[in-house]
Amino acid sequence: MEKIGKKEIDADKRVDRELMLIDGEWTGSVDSRFLPVETPSHRGAVIAEVPRANAADVDRAVKAAAKAFESWKRMAPRDRGKLMLKIADDMETKVEEIARITALDTGNAIRTQSRPEAVLAVDLFRYFGGVASELKGETVPIGEHVLSYSRREPIGVVGGIVPWNSPVLLGALKITMAITAGNTLVLKPSADAPLGVLKMARICAEHLPPGVLNVVTGSGEECGVPLAKHPMVRKLSFTGSTEVGRSIMDSAAERIIPVSLELGGKSPQIVFPDADDPQVADGVILGMRFTRQGQSCTAGSRLFLHESIFDSFIDKLVKKLSPFKIGDPLDEATDMGAIINRRQFEKVCSYVEEGLRQEGAHLVIGGLPPTEGPLAKGYFMGPTIFANVRNDWRVSREEIFGPVLVAIPWREEEEAIRMANDTHYGLAAFIWTHDIGKALRTAHAIESGWVQINQGVGIVPGQSYGGFKQSGIGREYSLEGMLESFTQRKSITINLRF
Repeated sequence: MEKIGKKEIDADKRVDRELMLIDGEWTGSVDSRFLPVETPSHRGAVIAEVPRANAADVDRAVKAAAKAFESWKRMAPRDRGKLMLKIADDMETKVEEIARITALDTGNAIRTQSRPEAVLAVDLFRYFGGVASELKGETVPIGEHVLSYSRREPIGVVGGIVPWNSPVLLGALKITMAITAGNTLVLKPSADAPLGVLKMARICAEHLPPGVLNVVTGSGEECGVPLAKHPMVRKLSFTGSTEVGRSIMDSAAERIIPVSLELGGKSPQIVFPDADDPQVADGVILGMRFTRQGQSCTAGSRLFLHESIFDSFIDKLVKKLSPFKIGDPLDEATDMGAIINRRQFEKVCSYVEEGLRQEGAHLVIGGLPPTEGPLAKGYFMGPTIFANVRNDWRVSREEIFGPVLVAIPWREEEEAIRMANDTHYGLAAFIWTHDIGKALRTAHAIESGWVQINQGVGIVPGQSYGGFKQSGIGREYSLEGMLESFTQRKSITINLRF
């Protein structure tokens, strides 16, 4: 047995060894070490190995990106956009392959999550490829004999770090926003789910000049920290937990470089008395991201139900969730897959255990995972709802990042809004009512960067997306987000009388 960190792999068992992308070449780490990648659907099952990059590998990648930046930044934006569109066409032919890799990699069910994620990643390449020509400045009317105009210029080498819950989608977002804007990118996927990102990078590498996109794999400590602290990285873009986001911000502050942070959430869903409908229950389930095991920063995990409909609405949720099929992510019939790894699985279980011990809380569905049978072989947990929860309990305040929904009763509209805003997070929110005036009034009062009314879907390319408070800084998914976060404005003034 070969020991790697705290994990072990069978040296005699052959698994695919992936390589990482540096300067247009597929390479291992400088010290030839590898990390195992396990599938969450079967505990301990290693499906591949990826290079265990360290500071020396990061340095190679950053220097390659810096070299490529000098020519890439001079390419016309519309030509960069054309390359994004070619990548989109190529990726579209491989959506099914990417979806299957992602399902194995993340544990997300292929029908409900992994395939839609691959399709949306293609859409991102198409969207940013299509708006590339909008990378332009403005003229400023200072006077008849003075010409003043601005330019949108790329920043330089971007260090991008993405988490494991939607790695292909979030990796595509970093690639399209950074590179379309004229920057070069060093991207680090999570060590828990790097395979889909590496597959996408292979497609990108067929179309991009060497060094424009580099992908390094490894742990946060050995690979992510050196990337965040590298002196030649001129912009950091991070998606992940608020805790790690603070350290990323500290690294950016040391060199006074811009940073984009899309962090955690504990998003509220407010259901008014007139919305006690089965279709609203479907929307709440969608907003909770149950089919992604609740592993989403936008998960509407705090459900504020008016007391007059509390019991009847809970009954509707239970009726909708009871038939959910949990299991093999590659099975088309599966609704929910597995939690990403043992550490996260045990964390979620600890919150469930606390909820079970909490006096007054009522478990209406789900609970602790099975200890025997097929589901015990992986990190599987069913949809879990605790009713009659207080907003000041730990299960209501901390981001669980698992399939755990807490239901909190309310009487007055002001009370629901106050409780919804009583959090250091502010990423997303969901409002359910047939009264559009009441819906808009509530949406304007909620302290979240993205509020949905009567729907619980995901972000669509073109929407500016980001958080308030400790849920992040900057905006993504849109032309405006790309301009604000991945370019810098230069003002040029000319005296025409000279």
